[in-house]
Amino acid sequence: MRKLIVSTFVSLDGIMQAPGGPDEDPTGGFTLGGWMAGFADEDMDLSAAGFNGKDRELVLGRRTYEIFEAYWPYQPDDHPIAKTFNATRKYVASRTLTTLSWNNSILLQGDVVSAITDLKAQPGPDLQIIGSSHLIQTLQPASLIDEYNLWTFPVVLGRGKRLFGETARPFALRLLRSQVSTTGVVMSTYVPDGDIRPGAIAREQP
Repeated sequence: MRKLIVSTFVSLDGIMQAPGGPDEDPTGGFTLGGWMAGFADEDMDLSAAGFNGKDRELVLGRRTYEIFEAYWPYQPDDHPIAKTFNATRKYVASRTLTTLSWNNSILLQGDVVSAITDLKAQPGPDLQIIGSSHLIQTLQPASLIDEYNLWTFPVVLGRGKRLFGETARPFALRLLRSQVSTTGVVMSTYVPDGDIRPGAIAREQP
């Protein structure tokens, strides 16, 4: 069975909306688009974290698909990320779209949890979610996400679309690897690690 991998940029308070530019996603009156600007450095490996989709097929929510479709097909042919995104298969979860104009895009039909379950069981490369907060929040309670690549930026945004919402199923995560950029971005990879195991912190005896 192929893996379903999430890669996303988040603020310290878990906001993942519109990291790349002011007009990227103003949904809900969000005014802080472009909040990750100024944090780039040479330690940030987009490929290792799955942000460039290399050797994977993309799974996108409607809003992220619309943002990508309006940008990546119009980049130079030799742009490495555009070349990958434009060529790879893209599965789009949407209840409102009826047609998709971006090359090699497939609209997921019916219940998205069932559709992703079927996709994971099919032969092929691993599946990569980028952005798509609502889709992540739908798939996480169904335990369909196998890996989280989270780049946490040292900013607090206060409001916006979050990685995990109130519908999240409580679960534990195991850290596979982590690195900190020179600009303070914590780049971590986690895998689900079962249920939360509550306990008590023992007091020292006098």
